[in-house]
Amino acid sequence: MQNAVLKAMGDSSKDDKVITTQASRQSSEAQEGLTGITATADVKQKSVRGGAATLIGQGVTMAMQIGTTLILARLLSPADYGLQAMVLTLVNLFSLFKDAGLSAATVQRESLTHEQISTLFWINVALGAVLTVAVAAAGPILAAFYKEPRLLWVTVASATVFLSSSFTFQHNALLNRAMRFTTSVKIDILSCTIGAAIAIGMAALGCGYWSLICQNISLPIVGAVAVWIAMPWIPGRPRWTPEIHSMVRFGGTVSVNSFVVYIAYNMEKVLLGRFWGAAPLGLYTRAYQLASLPMQQFNNAVGGVVFPALSRLQSDPQRLRRSYLKSHSLVVSLTVPIVVGCTLFADEIVRIMLGPKWIGAALILRLLSPTILVFALMNPLSWLLRATGRVARSLKIALFIAPVVILGILAGIRQGPPGVAMGYSAAMVLLFGPLVAWAKHDTGITTSDYLDCIKRPLTAGALGAAGAWLFKLAFHNSISPIPLFLVGLTIFFAVYAGLLLFVMGQRAVYADLLSSLFQQKQGLPEKSQA
Repeated sequence: MQNAVLKAMGDSSKDDKVITTQASRQSSEAQEGLTGITATADVKQKSVRGGAATLIGQGVTMAMQIGTTLILARLLSPADYGLQAMVLTLVNLFSLFKDAGLSAATVQRESLTHEQISTLFWINVALGAVLTVAVAAAGPILAAFYKEPRLLWVTVASATVFLSSSFTFQHNALLNRAMRFTTSVKIDILSCTIGAAIAIGMAALGCGYWSLICQNISLPIVGAVAVWIAMPWIPGRPRWTPEIHSMVRFGGTVSVNSFVVYIAYNMEKVLLGRFWGAAPLGLYTRAYQLASLPMQQFNNAVGGVVFPALSRLQSDPQRLRRSYLKSHSLVVSLTVPIVVGCTLFADEIVRIMLGPKWIGAALILRLLSPTILVFALMNPLSWLLRATGRVARSLKIALFIAPVVILGILAGIRQGPPGVAMGYSAAMVLLFGPLVAWAKHDTGITTSDYLDCIKRPLTAGALGAAGAWLFKLAFHNSISPIPLFLVGLTIFFAVYAGLLLFVMGQRAVYADLLSSLFQQKQGLPEKSQA
């Protein structure tokens, strides 16, 4: 024991140096979050590596969610999931306002002070407390509406997610400003892992629906602890300034925009449920999820990287323009295979993924594919508008989209889910041209720029789809669904990739992305500019 004490005393100076080094590193990380990344090479390297890490992280998280669902489905009853769904409807609606868009305001800001972000932090905490009280107070109302007394305490417990998550928004925004996307991915995976372990463990012990509720509660708590360790920034006292007013206005516009988009893009589910009932709505929602889930996951991953990157480049219009066009072209390139798959192989996808009893969803899936393509052609423009501070224009566009989409849905509601899908897609196709022209006006992106960044993947996709369609036309009666789908998709990818990479000269673009990723992993200097 004495020797151990002497050794510890002898190593004290070494420990002091380690603590000093760690404190210096933490201070540097917090400062990097405040100042953001300014070097162009750093923006490119961190964007490429962050994009790869985010896509991989999304894949890992999705796989974990599917695995957890498969296990819990065997341990819990449908009634357990029903109780959770009754509360989540309310929670998800309030979640649209949980950070008031202030995270986006923090990321978008070119320069940021400790005082400003401290004020935003405390605004987020205050808003989290208000939402927690509001949702908890709705517990008795939900319990009475559904005639389910258990919902009272389930709602009160679920409301705490707003308060616990409010402590993470600004720290996550600082991570994004510093473009530390790999760290964010690790935090997401850690939260998902611990949440899954809690849910499975509680379900195995017979806790029923509380296992699902505690899983949701644990996610923001784990995330808060992890992000405070990863980004060691300590908030100070709040102080209201004119700059804070402009950031709150920016964030409020983003929140209202999200609410309008949420209403427009979910109204068809409300109307189908009201006029056609549960079974047709079930067919539509499963088809919509098959079509949109890959696109949503991809857009969330890429948008989470591209928006901070464009925000860091907003003072350099030429580099901002080049970076945006490359990102938009990449989004379209990776979305085209999803659209072609949904159009040509809807029957095979539904049979493989859902089973024969869901075959009615195939037509809906096929009719929704134009909507998915239009999303890919339009959504990246929202990253550009937000990064350059044009959120008011983005809100006006959303307010214009909403009534047109709802009118399209109403026009098709008499024909049930297929009619709604057709009306939805028709509205989006009609909106495409005017909205693109409106969104890119005065941003430095010309019509020629826009068409040039989308024409190659669209042309290659059309020719690849033609080859896959001819194969399906020739063999659809003689080959079972799985081989037909796999071979047809292989033919499409062979033609599509061959044309895009070699005939249309895009090989150098993707080789540059891979080179940047490899150099970043190896710690090599970046040779090319963004």
